[in-house]
Amino acid sequence: MIMFQQDLLTVRRLELEDVHLLERWLSDPAVLEFYEGRDRPHDRALVMGNFYSKEDDEETRCIIEYDDEAIGYIQFYPLDDEGREVYDYSDVPGDIYGMDQFIGEPKFWNRGIGTKLIEATVNFLFNEKHAVKVVMDPQTWNVRALRVYDKCGFKRVKLLEKNEWHEGELRDCWLIERNR
Repeated sequence: MIMFQQDLLTVRRLELEDVHLLERWLSDPAVLEFYEGRDRPHDRALVMGNFYSKEDDEETRCIIEYDDEAIGYIQFYPLDDEGREVYDYSDVPGDIYGMDQFIGEPKFWNRGIGTKLIEATVNFLFNEKHAVKVVMDPQTWNVRALRVYDKCGFKRVKLLEKNEWHEGELRDCWLIERNR
C-alpha cells in the first residue's frame, strides 16, 4: 500500500516480501555504521523479530523507493505518554510523531534523496496525520543526517546524553523537532 509519493520518491508499507531487503541493508557495515551499529548485523530472525512481530504497536513501517527501486526504510509513530514525558512534551496538546529512517543503498547517499524523503514525510505527517510536531533523536556525531534535518527545518531542542547504545557504548543524541 502506497503511503505517499512525490516525484520519483515513493513510500509504501513494509510487506513480508521485503524481509530480504532489510536483511541485506542491515548486514551491510556501511549502513550499520549509521543505523543499529556494525556490531549488530541483522540476520533473518533478527529482522523478523524487530520489524514484523510487533502487531500491537502504532509504528507505521515502510519501504522507501526511488525511481521504482527499493532503497531504504522509514517508520513513523505517534509518541506515547512515556515518550512525551522523556522528551518533555507532556503538556503539548495534539499528536506528536517520531520518525526513524535510513537509506540502505549507499549509491543513493549524497544525492539529495534524504532531504526529499524527510520533507515529504513531514508534510504527510502534518497534512494526513494532523501532527502538531515531528521529532527525531539522531546521534550527535551523524553530521550528514543532521545537515539534512537542518535543511528541512528541524531545530535542535535538547542534548540527550548517553541516550542510544551504538557500537559498544551509549552515544549522545540530539532531540530535534519541527513544528507544524
